[in-house]
Amino acid sequence: MRHRVKLHALSRPSDERKALMRSLVRELFIHGTIITTTEKAKAASIFAERMITHAIAKDLSARRYVNTFLNDEKLTNKVVDEIAPKYAGRKGGYTRIIKMKKRQGDDAEMAIFQLVKES
Repeated sequence: MRHRVKLHALSRPSDERKALMRSLVRELFIHGTIITTTEKAKAASIFAERMITHAIAKDLSARRYVNTFLNDEKLTNKVVDEIAPKYAGRKGGYTRIIKMKKRQGDDAEMAIFQLVKES
């Protein structure tokens, strides 16, 4: 039974899954748009939205929370000072997942994972 289980396991052990999520979220904040599988994008969107929600507060606690996840001071400053203020008027929905055609090699569903333009 899957009652109250929100975790996307992605057929990986927890340490690999955490590293993958950090990597996807970091690349999303650096580039603004990435191409990945649909399941990875759905799993990473939870973490990306959580980081932006915390960063909107712009206080020291928010910076530390974002920095513990991203582990990069320059990227943390970019998220808190540049990315998060664009979404200050929104109540969520900072990311978008657009499905693409399937990958030729293994027939995996691919998606464009991007930050929504500011409101």
